[in-house]
Amino acid sequence: MTAKGLQRLEDELRTLKSVDRPAVIRAIAEAREHGDLSENAEYHAARDRQSFIEGRVLELEGIISNAEVIDPSTLTGTRVRFGAHIELVDEETDKESLYQIVGVHEADIKQGLISISSPLAKALIGKDVGDTVSVPAPGGDRTYEILKVAYR
Repeated sequence: MTAKGLQRLEDELRTLKSVDRPAVIRAIAEAREHGDLSENAEYHAARDRQSFIEGRVLELEGIISNAEVIDPSTLTGTRVRFGAHIELVDEETDKESLYQIVGVHEADIKQGLISISSPLAKALIGKDVGDTVSVPAPGGDRTYEILKVAYR
């Protein structure tokens, strides 16, 4: 996991504990004041939310306690490894894309962060600038050429 990814998870955990947990406790208390709990939709919704929050807190604490942080800026070279920023071109459409290979828990395709366990990352790992990779996709295999690899 990258330091940035770990920071995001720690921020989410802090928000869940200091903001969301107290808010749901207040919501449960308010719903209890409305009387009969068996038919109180607000109470059941608040309890469901509390259950989600507590589950996510436990999940994040487990992930954070087992996290191994790797600083990509200490790496160099043109070979693709964890943490690399890779510029690719789709050989069929000539569309260029920029991705960073990150840990499973920090992946976000909208931000160009792909999981180390994704098919694209698996195809890229160990390759070098100028290499071509084929990636299985629902509409058939896609072929990409690696234009640039950087570590920041």
